[in-house]
Amino acid sequence: MDSQLAALRAVFAEMPSVLVCFSGGVDSAFVLKVAHDVLGDRALGMTALSPALPLEEREEAGALARELGVPHVLVDSHEIDDPNYAANPTNRCYYCKSELYTVAVREAERRGIAVIVNGTNLDDLGDYRPGLEAAREAGVRSPLVDAKFTKADVRRCAQLVDLRVWNKPAAACLASRIPYGTVVTSERLRQIDRAESAVRKLGLRQVRVRYHDKLARVEVGDAEMERAFSLRKEISAACKEAGFAFATLDLDGYRLGSHNEVVRLRVLNT
Repeated sequence: MDSQLAALRAVFAEMPSVLVCFSGGVDSAFVLKVAHDVLGDRALGMTALSPALPLEEREEAGALARELGVPHVLVDSHEIDDPNYAANPTNRCYYCKSELYTVAVREAERRGIAVIVNGTNLDDLGDYRPGLEAAREAGVRSPLVDAKFTKADVRRCAQLVDLRVWNKPAAACLASRIPYGTVVTSERLRQIDRAESAVRKLGLRQVRVRYHDKLARVEVGDAEMERAFSLRKEISAACKEAGFAFATLDLDGYRLGSHNEVVRLRVLNT
């Protein structure tokens, strides 16, 4: 067995039972699979249903849990009702994750589950992630950090264990598409979701539709930039069908947390 995978299995072997906060992305899917491999039905996947979770991700989480044979529950989360979250400050993720982990703690206590875990890996620690503080406050563990997994390690080991989403593009909540300071609403989240889904149906894999009022700023992976440009009229039509008046392709392409660039610029200029 791969030594790093063995280390992760050892982390779970010390847990009596575990609830995995499971979004359907590769990190949490990998954590859920390994937890289930070690603990069997003492590992539970929990997906929080929120307006910020893309519909396709919700469906994917359910399908993947069924494929893995893992117990899986869907629970409602209500961060959108928190004015601190809706105001969309730079630490919005803190309020989102606080709601998620409040729901997770309640579910774990109701079911008598000992430990709550997430899919945070070492690379996440280097980005601006205020949600990490919410995890610490709630006592949520990060097994991938404990076993020293980077994102590349996750993908490599996920492929080793035949997890079909091992190379799935990175995902994030829909609220991350809205610039800090612009109010998050259910209507805006649905608009972004519709636009992204339509653009992906054009055959593009790595897609972000960043919300700028009437303008949709579309990011795609570098490898897909040429194809995206050839589809510019179709992309524009997809965004307009979703409710945007204008659409533009970001020439820098997709990059993780591009709205955080504004935060970094503010720090540099102070």
